[in-house]
Amino acid sequence: MLETIVFDVGETITRDDRYWASWADWLDVPRHTMSALVGAVVAQGHDNAEAVRLVRPGIDIAAEYAAREAAGRGEHLDETDVYDDVRPALSALRERGIRTVIAGNQTARAGQLLRALDLPVDLIVTSEEWGVAKPQPEFFQRVLDVAQAAADRTLYVGDHPANDVHPAKAAGLRAAHLRRGPWGYLWAADPDVKAAADWSIDHLGELVDIAAR
Repeated sequence: MLETIVFDVGETITRDDRYWASWADWLDVPRHTMSALVGAVVAQGHDNAEAVRLVRPGIDIAAEYAAREAAGRGEHLDETDVYDDVRPALSALRERGIRTVIAGNQTARAGQLLRALDLPVDLIVTSEEWGVAKPQPEFFQRVLDVAQAAADRTLYVGDHPANDVHPAKAAGLRAAHLRRGPWGYLWAADPDVKAAADWSIDHLGELVDIAAR
């Protein structure tokens, strides 16, 4: 029986469209170019930050991020960035007594923005706030700490096999692979991902039935 469900952020709770469009605008390249580069580095198994480095080799991403914030062109999230199935699924899970947590590889600023959306969850935390990021085992130990449930009664939901499914399973958690976003679609049929994930889902609403079972 599941007691806690923990959610990744990008392409699980929120769309990444605005994030990459803002980088494209800041670097003065067409948005389609940035989107294509993100897809290319994903397909090659690289971190998506490599797309920014392809546009501007040698870029200091942290410094550039700070410059964007100072210029008033930093991170932004609002209700339009949240997938349509998020609020209904989270609300239904809480009604069934399931503890819900959002924990992903995001900045502290993203954590603030997510909390401002007043999503129906028990906790929102980010990797920068924890000082450790996926897929490091320490991240998933922190997940277990906030889950307040045994590992085999905690489910981690995400779209990225290398950051979500495989390290969650290595930590003893249950894992659901979400077929959404470039990572989700790209690896949805991968036999290793299908074998590792306890569930493969297309919609967060499916978690309500999973939790009920």
